[in-house]
Amino acid sequence: MVSNQPRQPDRADVPEVVVTRLPQYVRVLNRLLEEGIEVVSSQQLGAQLQVTPAQIRKDLSYFGRFGKQGRGYSVRHLHDRLRDILGLNSYWNVAVVGVGRLGRAILSYPGFTPDGFHLVAAFDTNEDVVGLQVGDLTVRSIDELEEVVSGQNISIAIVAVPVRFTQEVIDTLIDCGVRAILNYAPTSPQVHDGVRIRNIDPVIALQSMTYYLADSPEH
Repeated sequence: MVSNQPRQPDRADVPEVVVTRLPQYVRVLNRLLEEGIEVVSSQQLGAQLQVTPAQIRKDLSYFGRFGKQGRGYSVRHLHDRLRDILGLNSYWNVAVVGVGRLGRAILSYPGFTPDGFHLVAAFDTNEDVVGLQVGDLTVRSIDELEEVVSGQNISIAIVAVPVRFTQEVIDTLIDCGVRAILNYAPTSPQVHDGVRIRNIDPVIALQSMTYYLADSPEH
């Protein structure tokens, strides 16, 4: 007899592209819950996410069986299970390194806390910035990084520093025990196994879109 209970896969076996889609599923499911919708089909999910129903079913199959053929998915159950799989039912302490214009914008953004991400520390090397109050935090010297990361159990960092400092900052964060990094500098730092890094570069994203516009009549 096949169990309907979702299995726990080896996380290394799940393709990264699948993992990056799971938060999108959670966002749509959360919206459906707010609308009072209790059951959703893979076709309906796919229409909202521009993903084929077959792809949704394949993505979810890495984690077990969630729905029944012809009946769709329980929105609440799928929502809660995907949040659990993503670790969103835990609280994650996050540090921001680099408190320039981008860093200040990140520190002022209210959308982290509802999803369990708590910005608990901010660091900079600029003596004119250290000591300033930004949002709810006082900017600390980068020299305090190791002590604060350890003392506040920080496992995630957001890096918004100039390119020339990025690799050094990330190496220091890793040495201090940080294991997940969101990097906004326009470079691709090197990290060792066991550390996850995501590079966010709006210019690269724009350049990839202009490929499709370059031959348009309006250009």
